[in-house]
Amino acid sequence: MRKKVDIVLALDVLERDKALKVANEVKAYISHIKVNYPIVLSCGVEIIGELSKIKPVIADFKIADIPYTSSLIARIAFENGAKAVIVHGFAGRETVEAVLDVAREFDGEVYVVTELTSSEEFFREISDKIAKMAVELGCHGIIAPSTRPERVKALRRIVGDMKILCPGIGAQGGSLEVVRYATHIIVGRAIYNSENPKKSVEEICKKVSQLD
Repeated sequence: MRKKVDIVLALDVLERDKALKVANEVKAYISHIKVNYPIVLSCGVEIIGELSKIKPVIADFKIADIPYTSSLIARIAFENGAKAVIVHGFAGRETVEAVLDVAREFDGEVYVVTELTSSEEFFREISDKIAKMAVELGCHGIIAPSTRPERVKALRRIVGDMKILCPGIGAQGGSLEVVRYATHIIVGRAIYNSENPKKSVEEICKKVSQLD
């Protein structure tokens, strides 16, 4: 039987007070909070620790540098309270391994981007290979696009029971059909730009449950 799909709140806001307010309003409905560069650059890396008191934080830095630099980025994220980091698979096996080494020190997790929601132009030929690499290295999950459910289905066959996190639900037009293959869906603007974030996430939960 397929497990319940969790909702991850993507907080791509610039204001600390708004981030904390929204996170607290919807915390009963979400499993994780995902932060990206906008909120960290505007509020400081300390925002990871503040949000982690509400829900576990995924640092979506899409790490894609040489192994040494990538390990430094991962370490900063974990030292400041992140539970997981996101790394770009196209950066190569060496970079992913370097990030994994740091994650193990903190009992953290590493999720590997296979494709972006916005474009498959350069990922089409390599995303399957990236997914296979993530499995071989012992990563904890992959990022796959809700905008292309057929790709999520195909990637599920490659990664077995590994976690699949699907961004793009809501403003980017992703399909909730991916809940048939994903373990987590990532929702941002549809929640934090709503006049009533709690009501919006409740509606998303209802739609997801109808697909179970």
